Amino acid sequence: MTRQAATQHLDLLAEAQLVTVVRQGRERLHYLNPVPIHEIGERWIAAYEAPRLAAISAIKHRAEEHAMTETTTSVPTYVYVTYIRASGEDVWRALTDADLTARYWGHANVSDWQPGSPWEHRRADGSGAVDVTGRVLAAEPPTRLVITFEDSEEHRPDGASVVTFAIEPHDDIVRLTVTHENLPNAEMLNGISRGWPAVLANLKSLLETGDVLPTAPWTMPEGSHA
Repeated sequence: MTRQAATQHLDLLAEAQLVTVVRQGRERLHYLNPVPIHEIGERWIAAYEAPRLAAISAIKHRAEEHAMTETTTSVPTYVYVTYIRASGEDVWRALTDADLTARYWGHANVSDWQPGSPWEHRRADGSGAVDVTGRVLAAEPPTRLVITFEDSEEHRPDGASVVTFAIEPHDDIVRLTVTHENLPNAEMLNGISRGWPAVLANLKSLLETGDVLPTAPWTMPEGSHA
């Protein structure tokens, strides 16, 4: 296939919202957008084929564990896109207001949100315990927030992972893209692949309905360090 043909196919997938494009300088990185596929699965598949597909998925993940090891030269990156019926300012406030994050995340994100400032991921159970810390790398309200994301008790020699929130308003809809880079291993990638969808679904529900989903708040996978 020629480069032009591949680009044309990728553009069609992006228009269908099945692929998410992230631009980094002169590069265009393409990631699978699982949201539309997940919605199809919930509506048409989950009620009938969930047990069989769960077994197949378990086999697939076990096989992939052997293909992707901690010695791989590529650094895992996770990208998730969701659409929220809210303003860009509302989404920004939901990401940076300690009381709001405590409602949909189960942790209060505490900082003055100025570039270079620290931030803390404090439990909302009244204990005041901090599970994740980091620094604000960039803050451009209401469109872009970049933070480091690391375990409060351990610092990685190769640097913390980095989370970027890109907020793109379109009339009364906001496209929120979360990119989590510099992950240490496949275990951490698998953990946040379950965590970010839960957190962002709760955020979406809170902004659109005023209430969170009846699910347990997500925390960092035990034994995994960002």
